[in-house]
Amino acid sequence: MSPPASGGLSDIAEALGALPLFPLPQTVLFPGALLPLHVFEPRYRQMVRDVLETHRSMAVVMITDPTPVDAHGHPTIASVAGAGTILDHVELPGGRYNILLRGRARVHLRELAFVPPYRRAAAEVLVPSSEEISQVDVSALVSSAAAFASFVRERERTFEFRLPRDAPAALIADLCAHHLVLDPRQRQAILETLDPRARVQRVAEVLAMQRLELAPTGRELN
Repeated sequence: MSPPASGGLSDIAEALGALPLFPLPQTVLFPGALLPLHVFEPRYRQMVRDVLETHRSMAVVMITDPTPVDAHGHPTIASVAGAGTILDHVELPGGRYNILLRGRARVHLRELAFVPPYRRAAAEVLVPSSEEISQVDVSALVSSAAAFASFVRERERTFEFRLPRDAPAALIADLCAHHLVLDPRQRQAILETLDPRARVQRVAEVLAMQRLELAPTGRELN
């Protein structure tokens, strides 16, 4: 059973007992991040309708193996996902939706028996440890993020990335991972890193490596 939502998570508490799941192959939702989605499959159009009529909450969960694994043709999904709430939505012709999700929490999923048309899971909010994060680690993360964002902007002038002022270090790491980390497997691994200090360090390292790997051969990086 999930513990009561706390720390400002009362808005998703009602949904945790049977949280609707939206499995996607390369998408990870982080707490604090905004994620626009276009929903077109009939089963997920129904899910969005149900969610809008009730608690407005759902989980975006990464597909780890696309091969069908059960009689319903369901693929394997990660056990840790991002739970979010629908901030805004537009219903399109034919019953399709454009929705905007706001990430609210990391959750551990225990999938429930399938009730068509979409999957659900009992979800437990994963509470981060209270590990202290040094200013050195925060500065290294912000520096790596700024350098990689600048690298991207040189190639795509319309790219923008700004961090909120005075944001906690753990939120900075999540937003950097959501917007800047390229490999979805790395994003999922970062989502599953519960220790905030380890997460800050990991995101900084991943962004630094991305910049090195993508830089033209022979070019010096400052």
